[in-house]
Amino acid sequence: MDGCFDLMHYGHANALRQAKLLGDLLVVGVVSDEEIVANKGPPVFSMEERLTLVSGLKWVDEVIPNAPYEITEEFMNTLFNKYNIDYIIHGDDPCLLPDGTDAYALAKKVGRYKQIKRTEGVSSTDIVGRILLTFKQKEAGSMETTTDANVAVNQNAGAHTCDQVKSQLSNFLPTSRRIMQFSNGQAPSPGARVVYIDGAFDLFHAGHVEILRSARQLGDFLLVGVHDDQAIRDRRGYRPIMHLHERTLSVLACRYVDEVIIGAPWEVSRDMITTFNISLVVHGTVTEGTSAGGIDPYAVPKSMNIFQTITSPKTTTSVSVATRIMDNHEAYKKRNLKKKASEDRYYTQKKFVSGD
Repeated sequence: MDGCFDLMHYGHANALRQAKLLGDLLVVGVVSDEEIVANKGPPVFSMEERLTLVSGLKWVDEVIPNAPYEITEEFMNTLFNKYNIDYIIHGDDPCLLPDGTDAYALAKKVGRYKQIKRTEGVSSTDIVGRILLTFKQKEAGSMETTTDANVAVNQNAGAHTCDQVKSQLSNFLPTSRRIMQFSNGQAPSPGARVVYIDGAFDLFHAGHVEILRSARQLGDFLLVGVHDDQAIRDRRGYRPIMHLHERTLSVLACRYVDEVIIGAPWEVSRDMITTFNISLVVHGTVTEGTSAGGIDPYAVPKSMNIFQTITSPKTTTSVSVATRIMDNHEAYKKRNLKKKASEDRYYTQKKFVSGD
């Protein structure tokens, strides 16, 4: 399976999960920056970041960097002969080249194509739209919130603004089955060293993958606390771009994560440490938000001498990701208008497709 995997989200992860179910090994092609620019517009994440995100997914066995956007005969033969690929996979939504032709026409022609169900409720285009709507540039290098796109529309706003906000609300419908599909479903073994790390994990990026990898290396079982939307808003001043269940799935999809506490408490208590048999609580050097009232959320594990600060491998934050988009506002706005039209057509014409 191939893709751009820009602004990696749980929809990408679910596509790769479904693809892995069709075989024994999943090889993923990551489209080059140049091809994304030519076919869709500027990518938000670099090739290196996108490779880190894709490689960090629990269902991916191998990654091919700089894959072409179009499955040409030459590349298709390389897949079949060099990588021993049996089938090429894509979702049930159309993938068209700039000239309007099907990017997977050749694979279909030779009978080596299989289709999976698109994950409803999210797309990279949708996320860019949420960011553009939620933030505006106040001054160079700083962001301020303009509206809480996931909560309400300003009562004084006009009809056009209301429609615009409603169009960017999350359409994701969380189910227990989806969480089960993403979960490892395993408890720590007796005597296992359980490591705990918490955070917002908004706009899941390469920095998140790297810090989770670092945390996992410190023990046998990695437990991740994902804070709820309100807790994040209280400390950052605005709600996360992705809501709690969306962020939970992104974290669960990471190969270094064993279990997630959904809506984890901001303060790590002694009771929580005992309940989950936590051996070590860690936190990175790159953080977002502040502690309410100056309260140290890690006071208890520090008093128990089980707290450790680990160096964040990357300086990326959700705000820095949003800033990349805001700094290139017009290009992303243009890209989104183009993509939104095709997505609107998909949702208008869509029919039930079996699968999950």
